[in-house]
Amino acid sequence: MAEAKAWDPASEPNAAGLLLGHFVASGLVTQKNLEIELLRLEKDAADVVHPSFLAQKCHTLQSMNNHLEAVLKEKRSLRQRLLKPMCQENLPIEAVYHRYMVHLLELAVTFIERLEDHLEIIRNIPHLDENLKKMSTALAEMDILVAETAELAENILKWREQQKEISSCIPRILAEENFLHKYDVTVPP
Repeated sequence: MAEAKAWDPASEPNAAGLLLGHFVASGLVTQKNLEIELLRLEKDAADVVHPSFLAQKCHTLQSMNNHLEAVLKEKRSLRQRLLKPMCQENLPIEAVYHRYMVHLLELAVTFIERLEDHLEIIRNIPHLDENLKKMSTALAEMDILVAETAELAENILKWREQQKEISSCIPRILAEENFLHKYDVTVPP
């Protein structure tokens, strides 16, 4: 049986078909463009809607469902086991879960290593307002220092310009002195 297409006028009218028909009639879209877009969408979604993919997902969900049903059946015994202390007892873990346990243990070790830091952060939460006030004060002091540094830099640049002017005048002064000494002219002080 042929699949009904939303833009096919022979199929039953629906909202999508009416809207697409309106677009085709107004010239915004051509039927060829719609077919190309539909083929592209079918290609993009092929891996999701393919029966083998859906069967695999269905199998996984069924497996999870069976496991949850088994857990519900054993709820009472599991609760009893959880209430009982398990010191120096080994929990058998299926081989397929070993790599997850290794990862879980790594996470647990990392958490324990960082536990003191996390507790210190939690202890400092009541002092947050005080620390924010200290930071605001430090920021204001830093703004003052920045302004003073800018003023100092400006003064240094002015001094440098003055020094350039003086150093440019020195050869002229020396030349005048040499000229005066050459003709034995003395300048009164």
